[in-house]
Amino acid sequence: MFSKLILRLAAFLLIVAALPAAAAVNVFASVPEWAALAREIGGDKVNVFSATNALQDPHRIEARPSLIARARSSQLVVATGAELEIGWLPVVLRESGNAAIQPGQPGYFEAASVVRMLEVPARVDRADGDVHAGGNPHIQLDPRNVLKVADALAARLTLVDPAGAVVYKANLARFSEKWKAAMVRWEQAAAPLKGAPVWVQHRSFPYLADWLGLKELGALEPKAGVEPGSAHLAGILERQKATSAKMILRPAYTRPTASDWLGERARIPVVVLPFTVGGSAEATDLFALFDDTLRRLLAGLK
Repeated sequence: MFSKLILRLAAFLLIVAALPAAAAVNVFASVPEWAALAREIGGDKVNVFSATNALQDPHRIEARPSLIARARSSQLVVATGAELEIGWLPVVLRESGNAAIQPGQPGYFEAASVVRMLEVPARVDRADGDVHAGGNPHIQLDPRNVLKVADALAARLTLVDPAGAVVYKANLARFSEKWKAAMVRWEQAAAPLKGAPVWVQHRSFPYLADWLGLKELGALEPKAGVEPGSAHLAGILERQKATSAKMILRPAYTRPTASDWLGERARIPVVVLPFTVGGSAEATDLFALFDDTLRRLLAGLK
């Protein structure tokens, strides 16, 4: 009798072992910051792929076959939105043939849809350069935005994968508690930056400036996405004599030519910010991204 019970138990365990494990949700993130956030919220319930890296301009990506293949096998796309990916992501989604991840479907999520947008233009004219009708899409450098996106992303993961709801809720709670504590630390450390006048190479930092109280004097680019010429930079140099900016901010993925030219002549530091996860050797995750960003800004101020 006992031996039969043992045999039955062994047979049952073999059957259970042969069953496939619950499949993880394949998440296609357009940029590294949302890939990092999806890993924080999804944990081992998700497989996350980032379509871009920190040293690529997220506006200018090719809709490569490899990206289309990744989208085809994904259950959730996490994009910034606000037209950041307009040049490539719509093509990737269309060519993937995956109905579940098309705009308007539960498998498509835009981070910009849940935050307050800055720099919303009164008019949209391509003659003005790379203008985004919905506002500036570089929302990730305000940690208050990250918290809002985390809440919405956890809800969307739960919608796509109800079986993982408990895990997503627990991970969100853990991340939020740690993030709020980090925000207190960051804001205390950043107090000396309040009111500091800065130039920016590209309009990449309005949300960072809004959070920290930096005073943006203007962008080196004459139009969004257009490299400045020497005459334009000479005009900014003249303005610098009157305004005395403390530093020039440049995202890691942009060319250094313009900011280096002005920094050398104005004798102010050029501060290269990681901009997203992976933009510097130190910015290995979302927490480290803000740690390194503040460390660089404070060093530039000195």
